[in-house]
Amino acid sequence: MFKKIYPLDQVEKYLLIDVIAIVFLIYNVMKTESSLGLSGKLLLVVLLIMSHYVCLWYKDWRLLVACLSGFGTLVILGVFLQQWLFLYGFIFADLLGRANRKVYIGVGMFGIVMMYSLFSWLTNGHPLLFAKTALLPFMIVQLFIPIVVYTKEKAKALQGKLDTANARLARYIQEEERHRIARDLHDILGQTLTMIKLKSELTIKLVEKDSKQAKQELKDILNTSRFALKQVRELVADMKFVSLEKEIEESKKILQTAGIELTMVEKGKLPLLSSVTETMLALSLRETITNIIKHSQAKHCTITKYYQDNVYCLQIIDDGNGDLKAGKGNGIRSIQERMEKLQGTAEMNASLHKGVSVTLKVPVRTNEGENAI
Repeated sequence: MFKKIYPLDQVEKYLLIDVIAIVFLIYNVMKTESSLGLSGKLLLVVLLIMSHYVCLWYKDWRLLVACLSGFGTLVILGVFLQQWLFLYGFIFADLLGRANRKVYIGVGMFGIVMMYSLFSWLTNGHPLLFAKTALLPFMIVQLFIPIVVYTKEKAKALQGKLDTANARLARYIQEEERHRIARDLHDILGQTLTMIKLKSELTIKLVEKDSKQAKQELKDILNTSRFALKQVRELVADMKFVSLEKEIEESKKILQTAGIELTMVEKGKLPLLSSVTETMLALSLRETITNIIKHSQAKHCTITKYYQDNVYCLQIIDDGNGDLKAGKGNGIRSIQERMEKLQGTAEMNASLHKGVSVTLKVPVRTNEGENAI
């Protein structure tokens, strides 16, 4: 309902200012004696407020017409009441700067000059006599305001387009990364795993017939497996870096969507992690959060980071059903394997508060370089 009365994008910055300005306008106009009479003053106030209201909602020719109407009304108020009412010209000058075409701003700025010239002509008999009064600096500032506001609005619009383009680029890069990993997995590991499969089938056939040859095939399978592991290490090392802090932020959003509150705790000073270590911790956190959402029925989750005895610890605790079996699967195994490759550990226990705690511990030296996976 309120969004139909006042533009929502301006509520935070301008609503209070507009209310104060209108109250002061009504009060000062009504208390000032004038030949206009009560009805005349009331009509001019309503006209000025309506002009301002139209300016709030439109950025096309209607904004220009409303601004010109406001300037004309201010001339009458200035002539019959007080010239300080020209201060309200600052409001219309600000709104004029939001016009969607430069020509509207140009015509509106001409209207500002005409407002002061017409007032000077009606009160002093000369259209330029205001240049010798304190009204001149007011006019100059009001002429600059639309230009400044227009520039800011354009910069904001360009920034919005840039943010959109960056978001699209990030999604494109992410998608390309997925395709690259898929291609690499297929191209690099496909042939190696096929070879292991074939040699395994051959070994099964040779076990009883030719044990010597079967032993040789097993050695070949072992060597091929080592080669495959080396390929995986190279592939993972070349993967896109995953920031732990960004993963925590993403986890917070996902948990909130699932109705789970997240609390972050950071104890003491934490060391810098290598890109591989941080990526592995981030991916393990992702798996843990996924299990919490799928299986725990939790309402609250706490992530704690601390560094103790050259060991970096990341602890995730939930207040769910405490069922460790429900979450056991490829995700849990992958967490344990990641930690093992970092010479670390992954401890999973039912906590004292009914839920489950997962503690990831990785040895970290203060001058840590890239960890081998």
